Amino acid sequence: MSAVNRAAVEAVLRQYTDPYLNQDPVSAGCVRDIEVQGDRVTVRMELGYAAGLFKSGWAQMLQLAIEGLDGVSSAKVEISSVIAAHKAQAQIPGLANVKNVVAVASGKGGVGKSTTAANLALALAREGAKVGILDADIYGPSQGIMFGIAEGTRPKIKDQKWFVPIESHGVEVMSMAFLTDDNTPMVWRGPMVSGALLQLVTQTDWGNLDYLVIDMPPGTGDIQLTLAQKVPVAGAVIVTTPQDLALLDARKAWRCSARSISRCWAWWRTWRCTSAPTVAMPSTCLAKAAARSWPASTTSSCWPRYRCRC
Repeated sequence: MSAVNRAAVEAVLRQYTDPYLNQDPVSAGCVRDIEVQGDRVTVRMELGYAAGLFKSGWAQMLQLAIEGLDGVSSAKVEISSVIAAHKAQAQIPGLANVKNVVAVASGKGGVGKSTTAANLALALAREGAKVGILDADIYGPSQGIMFGIAEGTRPKIKDQKWFVPIESHGVEVMSMAFLTDDNTPMVWRGPMVSGALLQLVTQTDWGNLDYLVIDMPPGTGDIQLTLAQKVPVAGAVIVTTPQDLALLDARKAWRCSARSISRCWAWWRTWRCTSAPTVAMPSTCLAKAAARSWPASTTSSCWPRYRCRC
């Protein structure tokens, strides 16, 4: 039985690709320590993303691979997640207790943007990240309903200055809906809306968040400009349906993000297909070519690598 060394362990790790990073853990810089004590090996890895549902299976797979090395009787792989703050606009100061701000936008209403924002927040929380969601649609807030928060619920006030976000399903939620009645319209001009948004962003007592998801209103107006100028957004997710009309506005939202935020992380296509109990196969009743042709027609370097379809 030959003695195992660090190089042999790294060679095994290089054979496996992290599906989220598209790299092996060694090349991705995830390996923090490799400890070899005789025929026992301990590997400590650190992932830069939330991986609560993934890391145990990933660790077991790598452990079995290392134990297959000649000279290894037992192996242990320890994986932790430390979510780093991504680079945002350099001239804008960061938000207290918030590492990453993610804007979910569409340019057009009714494409599933609020649903996508809510599910993104819930999915990140399920993976172990600390997540908050801010409903930036001042005129038509909907995240209170999305998270099942009863009408009339009001946030607590801390130190006569801070709104304490309402926690639901493991996510901290803040919305203008918590400060008004559901049947009261917000008949405000742009400056008042921008001021309300900044108050919600800066005067909410967020609790050391890894991600703050912002559910944006439709369009490219006052709220979008205020967000770009005052809030350190790390990236944007653009939501669209396959129709040409929706894509037209989504493209505008994408270009707005590209100019002001400089980084689009993903675009998300909803309404991909429909199914009925009497039909065996789902029907792609909406045009598929339009959504596929959009990224192909753009040349900006900030075009996202990830295209999520549902």
